[in-house]
Amino acid sequence: MRFTLLSISSIATLSSLSVAHGADNIVAPEPDAAQYVRVCDAYGAGYFYIPGTETCLRVHGYVRYLMQGGDDVYGRGFTDKDGAPYLKRSTKRDTWDISTRFTLRASTASETELGTLKTYAEPRFEWSNGADSSSTGSLRVAYVDLGGLRVGLDYSVFTSFVGYLGDVFNDDVIPAGGARTAAISYTYTGKDGWSAVLALEQGNNKDTDHDYGYDGTISDYAPHVVGGVKYSKDWGAIIAVAAYDARNEEWAGKLRGNLNITDKLSLWAMGAYKSNKDSYMDVKGEDGQVAGQVRAINSFYGQWGGDWAVWGGGAYKLSNKTVFNAELSYDGVNTFYTTANVAYEMVPGFTVTPEISYVRWRDKKSVLNGTDAWQGLIMLQRTF
Repeated sequence: MRFTLLSISSIATLSSLSVAHGADNIVAPEPDAAQYVRVCDAYGAGYFYIPGTETCLRVHGYVRYLMQGGDDVYGRGFTDKDGAPYLKRSTKRDTWDISTRFTLRASTASETELGTLKTYAEPRFEWSNGADSSSTGSLRVAYVDLGGLRVGLDYSVFTSFVGYLGDVFNDDVIPAGGARTAAISYTYTGKDGWSAVLALEQGNNKDTDHDYGYDGTISDYAPHVVGGVKYSKDWGAIIAVAAYDARNEEWAGKLRGNLNITDKLSLWAMGAYKSNKDSYMDVKGEDGQVAGQVRAINSFYGQWGGDWAVWGGGAYKLSNKTVFNAELSYDGVNTFYTTANVAYEMVPGFTVTPEISYVRWRDKKSVLNGTDAWQGLIMLQRTF
């Protein structure tokens, strides 16, 4: 391990003054001892040793400003009024959707006789459309990892192990599974590019229609179970993951392939299948009578419409500072979605990203059937 000494304090004034004042002499103070922080390069860039310990710390994060206009591609055909879903067929916005977010991340790592001991924590603060966002001040992730055994709050293995979706902002208009959960997981990293993971998860109610009776958390002592296997090489990767929904006694699975065509072009594709059948809930009109139905999110894992769904996309490096990203998706109830952006790194650590998205709904059971939506956004982000 290589250590570099970085000075974080300056030495006090070295000169002294001698002023005659009767028999007394003024003695110059001794200079303060210099203090140093040691850089830790064993776990990647940005780590340094916490003074007096062998624990490495990295503080990082981002500040993001986001403006969205046009239609809402995440529109679901209803809005909530007094705990009941009411019809909202239009997805048009009346004005800009503006938000500012600050995310702080803290990572630690040290070596022990049982393997590498790591922690990660991520709180978020957000201002959205003239008020604090519902997620502001929330703890997004916080876990402890010892030699591959991880406990705490993290993103579901069903979503994270396959690498989420594309490198676009609005990536999950056709959802591919729930996000955060309390979990206990173990990841085995073998030789020749093989790795495997097994997780016991609690799920969450935020990513399902909990307000209308569709819960994503476990209902007794039986946890959700998720497992996956990955084979990764320089050319890309093949990843498979499956989840058992203990609450609904259903399962879902995904298979993904990544391919690095050249050093500039990469492509990916993913397919998914679920056993849980779609549920539809009534939405009311202004007269309080049933005006139609919308599809409910009724599971923490199988959240797309129909039995199956596919996603795909790619990234092309236009220059050293500019990357073009695109994504397409389609599900079993004939929802089609596509989005693309250009991420331009204006200066190191500061990226400007315009993005455009389009969705078309053809679910014959939904009030959104036959409608579509266009949305544009621009995102400015400083990452540190």
